[in-house]
Amino acid sequence: MQVDKSLMTGSTVMLVLSLLSQREMYGYEMIAELARRSEDTFQLREGTLYPILHTLEADKCVTAREKAAGNGRTRRYYRITRRGRKLLEEKQAEWKFFTDKVEQVVFGTSPSPA
Repeated sequence: MQVDKSLMTGSTVMLVLSLLSQREMYGYEMIAELARRSEDTFQLREGTLYPILHTLEADKCVTAREKAAGNGRTRRYYRITRRGRKLLEEKQAEWKFFTDKVEQVVFGTSPSPA
C-alpha cells in the first residue's frame, strides 16, 4: 500500500531518533534501516534526512563524530544524547495521543484508559 507522504512529515524526527536510540549510525545506514524496518514504506531521502540531523545536532539532541570507513572515505556517525532521548519520549507520547484520537474518530474506538 502506498502511504501519503504528508503522513510521514510529522513523524520523521521521531523515526530518526528511534533508530539512533538503538545504536549510532551514519546517514545512508539510517535511510537503509528505515526502509528495511518499514518494508520500504518509508523511503527517506538524503535531502530530507540531513537537515533533520543538522537541526537535532544544533539542538543537542544528537552528537556526531567522523570515522574512517573501510573504503578510505570518512563517514559521519550520529548518536542520540540524553536530551534526544527525552525528545524521543515526548514525540512517542505525542504520537500515541494522536493515533488514539484518530482511531477514535475513524474506527469508533473508545478512549484509551488513562
